[in-house]
Amino acid sequence: MRVMGVDPGLTRCGLSVIQSGKGRQVIALDVDVVRTPAEQPLAHRLLSISDAVEHWMDTHRPDVIAIERVFAHQNASTAMGTAQAAGVIALAAARRDIDVHFHTPSEVKAAVTGNGRAGKSQVTEMVTRILTLQQKPTPADAADALALAICHCWRAPMIARMAEAEAMAEAQRRKYQATLKAAKTEAKSVPGRMSRSAT
Repeated sequence: MRVMGVDPGLTRCGLSVIQSGKGRQVIALDVDVVRTPAEQPLAHRLLSISDAVEHWMDTHRPDVIAIERVFAHQNASTAMGTAQAAGVIALAAARRDIDVHFHTPSEVKAAVTGNGRAGKSQVTEMVTRILTLQQKPTPADAADALALAICHCWRAPMIARMAEAEAMAEAQRRKYQATLKAAKTEAKSVPGRMSRSAT
């Protein structure tokens, strides 16, 4: 499975691509950070991010996109910009029929370091070890993008099992409702049959 990890942001947007192997084996294929100047109009900044992301998607052809989930408790302006960048990325993926999954920062930290409250330096250190990189990825946005891709690679089997379980539960619910509806319909028709036979 080929996963494109994205750490969304307006000023810096981290991009990475990882190939998963057997078990927990993961191989880094590419990593970069897209930067947009703060003085540039918002629409142009989003366009720059969109262009870069679409180029990556068309070049690397990932099977899935892993994006960091935005939290409302962050600085309002930062959260808004991050959400806008994430939306542009999700849209580009949808146009290419690529699955998109969102992971919280704590999920990513826990997957990579074993600690959902780990600091950025610890995440960077573990990403470097896991991928056996010769040097630490910089800036932190690059390491975060790689961590997101690693997180999804390792969590994908569990996500698939959860989706399968949810689908089975939904199928059972619909079957039960159909049976219940049929029973109610049959119950309503019984008095009518009895009154006709009495006459």
